[in-house]
Amino acid sequence: MLQDIMLGQFFPGDSIIHRLDPRVKICLLFAIMVLIFLIDNITSYAVLTGFALTIVAVSRISPITVLKSLKPLMWIILFTFLIHLVSHEGEILYKVWILEITDEGVYKGILISLRLILLIVLSSMLTFTTSPLKLTDATEKLLSPLSRFGVPAHDLAMMMTIALRFIPTLLEETDKIIKAQSARGVDFETGNILARAKAMVPIMVPLFLSAFRRADELAMAMEARCYRGGEGRTHMKKLQITSPDYAAIFLVIILFGIILSVDILSSL
Repeated sequence: MLQDIMLGQFFPGDSIIHRLDPRVKICLLFAIMVLIFLIDNITSYAVLTGFALTIVAVSRISPITVLKSLKPLMWIILFTFLIHLVSHEGEILYKVWILEITDEGVYKGILISLRLILLIVLSSMLTFTTSPLKLTDATEKLLSPLSRFGVPAHDLAMMMTIALRFIPTLLEETDKIIKAQSARGVDFETGNILARAKAMVPIMVPLFLSAFRRADELAMAMEARCYRGGEGRTHMKKLQITSPDYAAIFLVIILFGIILSVDILSSL
């Protein structure tokens, strides 16, 4: 199960999406996130879903991998859908005890679920197609204007990227610990909530120790290489915005125009 969690993983490739400037990808992702929260009709979400599927196809990332990125949050998506299903007034479609399922509840539940799915898929595509090193450089460049106010842009970018990079490593470590404890007879599947919580102790203790050990080893490795932060640091490959980046910006602007037009027309 833990091996199916795709958060923070990077899949090398040579697609157009992989070659885009990471700064452009981050900015466009935030712009599309804002757009997702602005729209409120099924037609606009259908257009955005088509856009997301196009991004997946162009990136050459396996659709199964993208679906795996949704798996850890499927319960949250389902819970959100069920909450909206019974919390809106409208024409009653079905009634269970005091809970009333309405047509408006179904409509809102589908919209909110699509919103969460699109946010997860598009965010995952950023990490799937951008290496941790490029993410660090892009985040540092985007935060650099705040440096004049005393914000340590490089340190923040480094911390975020290291945290993102170590998620798959810690998940792999957790999976190994679970298998080792299961081989020693620890039962994680049966019992009440308290029993299952107690069974998590043999996992959490070695996992925390492993995380602290890895952090200490990383700090020693950085110190041995005379790492002193971003001051005076140069880059072997400088980020540069090229024609594909401008094309991507132009396409997203067109997407904004189409979706906002559809949203306005549907509200008339």
